[in-house]
Amino acid sequence: MTSSEVELPVVAFEPGRWGDPATPMHLSDSVLGALTMLGIDGAPPEPITPVVAASRADESAVTALRATGADVSTDQADRLRHLRGYSTPDLLRFRTGDASDAPDVVVTARTADQVTAVLRVCGEAGFTLSPFAGGTAVTGGLAPERTRPVVALDLRGLTGLLDLDSVSQVATLAAGTRLPEAEKLLRERGFELGHFPQSYEGATIGGCAVTRSAGQSSIGYGRFDEMVVGLTVATPVGTSEIGTAPKSAAGPDLRQLFLGSEGVFGVVTAVRVRVHPVPAVRRFYGWHFTDFAAGAAAMRYLAQSAIRPTVLRLSDEAETGLNLANPGSAGTADGPVGGCLMIVGFEGDEPDVDCRDGYVSARLIELGGTFLGEGPGEAWRVGRFRGPYLRDPLLDAGALVETLETVTFWSNIDRLKADVTAAITGALGDQGSPAVVMCHISHVYPTGASLYFTVIAKALPDSLAQWTIAKRAANAAIRAAGASITHHHAVGVDHRATYLEEIGDVQLAALRAVKSALDPHGVLNPGVLLP
Repeated sequence: MTSSEVELPVVAFEPGRWGDPATPMHLSDSVLGALTMLGIDGAPPEPITPVVAASRADESAVTALRATGADVSTDQADRLRHLRGYSTPDLLRFRTGDASDAPDVVVTARTADQVTAVLRVCGEAGFTLSPFAGGTAVTGGLAPERTRPVVALDLRGLTGLLDLDSVSQVATLAAGTRLPEAEKLLRERGFELGHFPQSYEGATIGGCAVTRSAGQSSIGYGRFDEMVVGLTVATPVGTSEIGTAPKSAAGPDLRQLFLGSEGVFGVVTAVRVRVHPVPAVRRFYGWHFTDFAAGAAAMRYLAQSAIRPTVLRLSDEAETGLNLANPGSAGTADGPVGGCLMIVGFEGDEPDVDCRDGYVSARLIELGGTFLGEGPGEAWRVGRFRGPYLRDPLLDAGALVETLETVTFWSNIDRLKADVTAAITGALGDQGSPAVVMCHISHVYPTGASLYFTVIAKALPDSLAQWTIAKRAANAAIRAAGASITHHHAVGVDHRATYLEEIGDVQLAALRAVKSALDPHGVLNPGVLLP
C-alpha cells in the first residue's frame, strides 16, 4: 500500500470515559456471548456525576499564579477535567461520584518561562504541582498526595514543532504536543516519528518521555526513550538542557534520569527526538499460528535476527477467539478460527520492504506460520487505537475490565504468562467472579518481550475492591517470577510498592537524593513513583 497513514484528529477526551465521544464502540455478539458465560447479565448502578469540593488554594497564591502570565482556574468543571487518569480504578471511582483527588487549581502554561515561574510560586506558597498533558495515565500518575493544595499544570499550551534538523533527522517538539499533531507537523516536512502507543489519540510528546512509552512499531523504531536525544527540563532549582550529542562518554547520561521520572524530578517542556522520512510503502499482514508457544518462538527468532519487521504482535488463543486483536472489526469473520493471530507490518521504501518482507515471510513459514494476507493486518492497522473504546461499554454492561503488562527474558515467558494468569483467575474466582484473561505480545527484543494482559470478569458491588485484590495478586506473581512490574505503563501510585521491591534500598536512596537535590521542598508530584 502507499505511504498514507490513518489521519486522526486530536481527540478531546471527556472526563470518566475514554476517547472521542462522537465515535463510541458497541459490543459485538461474540463479546456479549462471552459476558453471558461469565454470569454478566445485568448493568451496574447508574454512574453518579462527581461534585468537586471547594478549592483549598488561598486567593493570594492564586493571584501570584496569575501574575506568571499563565491561565489560572479554580472552576469546578476545569478541575474535574484534570481529575486522575484513565485506569479502570480511576473510572470506577469517577462513576461512584468520587472527585476527592481533583486538583485545587488548574494552571495552563503556554511558555517554558511560565512553567518556571509557576514552579517558583508553588514553592513559595507551599503548593504541590502535578504536570498534566494528555491525561491518559493508567497507573495513578495524576493522583499525587493531597496533604497540601495541588496545582494541575496543564502543558497542552506548549505545542508545536520547534525545530527540524533534516540532515541529522532530529526534531524538537514542545512537550504538550499531542502525537497526532506531531505526526501532522512532521509529515508536512516529509518526516514522521512513528510512535503509536495505544493512547496515541490523546498522549503527548512530554508524557511519552516521562513514562517511557512504547509504541506499536517498537521493533522497527524503538521505544520512545530510545528516540529521545535531548530534553529541556524545568525544575524548582533551575532549568536544564540535557543531551548535546547523539552519544557521549561525558559522565552518566542524565537523559535517563528524567525519562520515566513521571514529573517527580522536573517538568519536561521540550523534547528532541529522532525522526525518519515518511515511508513510501506500508504493508500489514495477518499470520496464523496453532498456539501461543509456537507464535512466541517465531517472534523470538525474528527479534534475534538482523532483519526484522516494523510491527510485530501476537494475540493468544483467548484474545484471538474474541477477535479483540482487531477491535475495529470485532464480531466479523475476518481472521483465523482457533489458534493465534500474529500481525506483521513493514514500513520503508520499496526495496527495503521487499527485502524484509521476503525474508520474514520465508522464516515464518519455516516456523509453522500460515499466511492470512493483508485483510487481518489492515483491519488491525485501521482499528488499532479502538481497543480502549471497548472498556466503557463493558463497564456499562456490568463487566469489570482492566489491563496490566510486564516484561521479562525469553526463557521466562512461559512461566510468567502462566503464573500471572493463574494469580488473576484465582484472585477473582475466589471472590465469586470467574474471569477471562487474555494476553498478547506487542514489544520484543533480542533478549525478551513484554506480556500485556486484558482481564474481563463480572463486576461485584464493590468492583474497586474486587480489582484491588486481583491486581495485588498479579503484582506478587510478577515479582515472584522475577519480571518487571511495568514495561510501558509507568509506576504512578498503583505500582509504587512493587516497584520499590524491584529496585531495592540502594537504588531508592539514590533516587531520593536526586529528588532532594532537584526538588528540595517536595513540590513535584509527591507520592507518585517515590514515597
